[in-house]
Amino acid sequence: MAKSHVPAARNVLAILRLLSTIDVPISASRIRSELDLPRSSTYHLLNEMVESGFVVHIEENQTYGLGLAAYSMASAYSTQQPLVRLATNQLRDIATFVAGSGHIARMSGAEIVYLQEVRAPGAVSLVTDKGVRLPAYKTASGKIMMAFQSESEVRAAFSDKGASAYFAPYKKQVGTLRARGWAEEREEVSKGQATVAVAVKDHLARPSAALAVTFSINEENLAREAVVVDRLALLAAELSRRIYGKKAAD
Repeated sequence: MAKSHVPAARNVLAILRLLSTIDVPISASRIRSELDLPRSSTYHLLNEMVESGFVVHIEENQTYGLGLAAYSMASAYSTQQPLVRLATNQLRDIATFVAGSGHIARMSGAEIVYLQEVRAPGAVSLVTDKGVRLPAYKTASGKIMMAFQSESEVRAAFSDKGASAYFAPYKKQVGTLRARGWAEEREEVSKGQATVAVAVKDHLARPSAALAVTFSINEENLAREAVVVDRLALLAAELSRRIYGKKAAD
């Protein structure tokens, strides 16, 4: 097949493809190196892609990652992704156990983006709908995924001015989060709501996604929290085996 006669369009698609294959935001110099692009063209294309929302620029460490527009375009496909397809029904069952909502999320730089939300009948409507992005450090999903990331990635997630105060307390929790395998938050995202989350890890023990359940804070639900965590952990282990072909590393 002949190459496109519109090199700018070809380069834009190449940048999007590159960013979609790397789990963390990367610098413009790495993008230039990986794709063999001229310096001026790279910055021009990135600026246009930031303006249109397809790429996000993280000023604190001068890196670039996929933007909301790219995730929005992929939302129709997300329901067909193995992760969403395999997890949705069981996640809905777990959420129904506490009359709450189940979520599937992935990291995107310093944020998490929700790929799926399922609600039990009568569950409270939340802000965490499909496609929504929230600061990772405020969510149970973000906390447990960061627990299995490198220190540099975690620091980047707390690089915003408003987030820096949360870094030291979070670092004190990391050992506990890794050891027990789940994270929680209570009323940090929605008043009267608690969330527990576990990570779905790949064959390299990297967090590829998180499974979470949010429920109203009451005596009955809190008594069931341990059961919810156990069921989420079993589902995460099953997804790791089915998606990555073998048992995920501990």
